Amino acid sequence: MKAVFTDLHKGHDPKRFILRGKFAQGEERPERAERLAAGLNAGNHELVPSEVFGQGPRLGVHSVDYLRFMEEAAAEWKTLADASDEVLGNVHPVRRGGTMPQSITGRAGWYMQDMACGIGPDSWLAASSATDVAVTAAELVIEGERAAYALCRPPGHHAYRDAAGGHCFLNNTAIAAQYLRSVHDRVAILDIDIHHGNGTQDIFYDRGDVLTVSVHADPSRFYPFFWGYAHERGTGAGEGANLNLPIPVGSGDDAYVAAVEASAKTIAAFTPGMLVIALGLDASADDPFGGAKVTAAGFRRAGEAIARMGLPTLFVQEGGYLSDQLGPNLTAVLGGFEAAA
Repeated sequence: MKAVFTDLHKGHDPKRFILRGKFAQGEERPERAERLAAGLNAGNHELVPSEVFGQGPRLGVHSVDYLRFMEEAAAEWKTLADASDEVLGNVHPVRRGGTMPQSITGRAGWYMQDMACGIGPDSWLAASSATDVAVTAAELVIEGERAAYALCRPPGHHAYRDAAGGHCFLNNTAIAAQYLRSVHDRVAILDIDIHHGNGTQDIFYDRGDVLTVSVHADPSRFYPFFWGYAHERGTGAGEGANLNLPIPVGSGDDAYVAAVEASAKTIAAFTPGMLVIALGLDASADDPFGGAKVTAAGFRRAGEAIARMGLPTLFVQEGGYLSDQLGPNLTAVLGGFEAAA
């Protein structure tokens, strides 16, 4: 399988986020990409450099004002007296009415839904380059590859049309899916990250042309807490085009794989021309967030289940944090897919 990658992610190196009321070392570190690349090498996947697609694909998903904020926030933040080296919004309006302020402090709160998405001097370059990675991989499948993998960093599935959150700034999965809509009337997204893809769900929630399915830990006790429940089915034209399959926190291989397999019926009934996998590897038993206990064997079984869906497939990397098992888990899921395809 061809895998798309760029080194431009390295400039995004967040140092802190709030965890249980305390500042903690950010888990979304450049080393993640190095470990994932090692997993690609172990699986003998062909590394392909990303192409530059510019703002066009990003504007298919994100608002102009939000993209401008992302591009300019770090430089404007530095003009504040005694500012930190990362943009971290500390006043959040929760969008209950309100008016966009001029202050960068206020706009940071407006555009950042939590304190796990600090923006550094090179975060925009990294995030915008990740969208190029996703679109390059989408092009590979459009051009005839059975499947392709996009090593996107930072991840994207918690990013809304106009808000960052959960280590995510630009929604790589949604951008790729929207780009694929230029070729296919219907596109399906299957998110198997242990955290619900709330941003992706929201972006397509009122649309019937993109199916969003998510397998994740029960949000009543796990991030993102407020979204990802089974009753969320879409609205308007999108009613019935959203499916959440929450599993108990701490689930192992069988529950995780069973949920992935259960998604196949809904995806087949939707008759998409293309399947986009939001590939989180943080369901791992070794992941520091501890949401599930999936082994490499479980990830391989998940890859096999995805292959049996029989669709051209784009894998877009989402979460999966630092552990010795991160690379081997990627090798496992892509290896399982290729073995069963």
